[in-house]
Amino acid sequence: QVQLVESGGGLVQAGGSLRLSCVASGHTFRIYHMGWFRQAPGKEREFVAAIIWIGSRTHYADSVKGRFTISRDNAKNTMYLQMNGLNPEDTAVYYCAAKEDLSSIYYASEKYNYWGQGTQVTVSS
Repeated sequence: QVQLVESGGGLVQAGGSLRLSCVASGHTFRIYHMGWFRQAPGKEREFVAAIIWIGSRTHYADSVKGRFTISRDNAKNTMYLQMNGLNPEDTAVYYCAAKEDLSSIYYASEKYNYWGQGTQVTVSS
């Protein structure tokens, strides 16, 4: 089992920045990809970004490319999402997730085995 705990959400004005953190514990050796997803009210959960746990390959949704940066610190078992240039459309609950599946389908939420509790990000206009 892997446990995930997010932090770093909050209220920010449009154009501002936030950094989300996700600490993984437990059987982290099982993790292949870690990712960030978000869900806005009345909308389905959507992929934001993903990173290979051992390695450096990253992936981003087109809507956040160039504004968000995903990274991880294996020594701390922590993944980050640096969010710059936030706009009201980024308002959502952000979830971190981890998957054991070795496939490259990093963008599908159903592939992820473990989820954090979510952290609210609200961007005011």
